[in-house]
Amino acid sequence: MNARRLKSLFAIASLAAIVLAGCDSLPGRPTQADLPLRPTNVTDFATLYGENCAGCHGADGKSGAAIAMNNPVYLAIVDDASMRRVITNGIPGTAMPPFAQSAGGSLTDHQIDLLIAGIRKDWSGAADAGAGAPPYSSSTQGDSNSGAQVFATNCQSCHGRDGKGGSGGSVVDPSYLALVSDQYLRTIVIAGRPELGHPDWKDAAGGQPLTAQQVSDIVAWLASKRPASPLALSN
Repeated sequence: MNARRLKSLFAIASLAAIVLAGCDSLPGRPTQADLPLRPTNVTDFATLYGENCAGCHGADGKSGAAIAMNNPVYLAIVDDASMRRVITNGIPGTAMPPFAQSAGGSLTDHQIDLLIAGIRKDWSGAADAGAGAPPYSSSTQGDSNSGAQVFATNCQSCHGRDGKGGSGGSVVDPSYLALVSDQYLRTIVIAGRPELGHPDWKDAAGGQPLTAQQVSDIVAWLASKRPASPLALSN
């Protein structure tokens, strides 16, 4: 190959290299910063909550179909392990699906930790919000007969006679009870739904704070109204 041909090939190769290098700076070509994050790399709490939780728990952590995350009493009584278990595995038989990748969801363990930390940081409220509250969960068996009496004293004014409906709606509707767990009912009785006007355990209509046993009794009475289901709602 003569010198002139070598020189020509070198010039062509050099021009091609310049053109290819220039492609990276062409107008409109996205930079690395412009590329969307992989879902597993999202670490912003607002984004994680908005995409995974807001649909049921409300855009600001309240006024959704499910229990508010923006509830200081709830956050005072529930521990991180319980929150993590529910987010990770969901609650079978309810509208709460599993979110962890290990359970078929889309979130990494780190993202679940970020959700829990963000919920607490933004919405925990006063440190003593849950002072004196009954425990989040209990192994004590409730008495449905006693629960009927406690309900009549403390809940009937809003939920109607036998829970069949008042200003607060029915709490014995079969469709409702089929979609909520005993733990959900317990949590609502203790923490209330303040954004909906539902008081917490210390502001019960009977004039006295509900005791842990009374909470268990109300839940037992409500659970006795649930239609038979093949799934045990215990989370």
